[in-house]
Amino acid sequence: MRHRDGPRNAFLPDAAATQALGAALAREFGDRAGLVVHLHGDLGAGKTTLVRGLLRELGVGGTVRSPSYTLVEPYEARGRTVLHVDLYRLSDPAELDNLGLQDFAPDRSWWLVEWPERGGGRLPPPDLRLELSYADGGRRAAIEAAPELRVRAARVLGTASGST
Repeated sequence: MRHRDGPRNAFLPDAAATQALGAALAREFGDRAGLVVHLHGDLGAGKTTLVRGLLRELGVGGTVRSPSYTLVEPYEARGRTVLHVDLYRLSDPAELDNLGLQDFAPDRSWWLVEWPERGGGRLPPPDLRLELSYADGGRRAAIEAAPELRVRAARVLGTASGST
């Protein structure tokens, strides 16, 4: 299965492991009304796969697509709005103003943002920053968290990583 390779890193051998990490995030942070997660990684690194696992754990059924063309896909889950945002096709950070994101306060909604660097500093600061990268035929997940969430973030990686 997966093995842990550090306090803020986990090896994810396949898509199922990446979805399991998303589910672990949902379980650990499900008590929070608001959460901002910045998702970094190359094309195909598993960002949408991770979001799919998170949304499934929150009870979202149906198709979970990458919002590559729509830029924003909103979901209702456990009494909150969860926004899956993909800024890959954003040509100018000012375009964020046209997406309606200002209608969703980050302290009362979850923002799962792929390619946040394209937001040019116009996004709320992240509570969690996840980096997915290719490694050893699978993926490596690294997580950084706001100081008050570091213990919980480490717990997520420990849960997702399983035993060595």
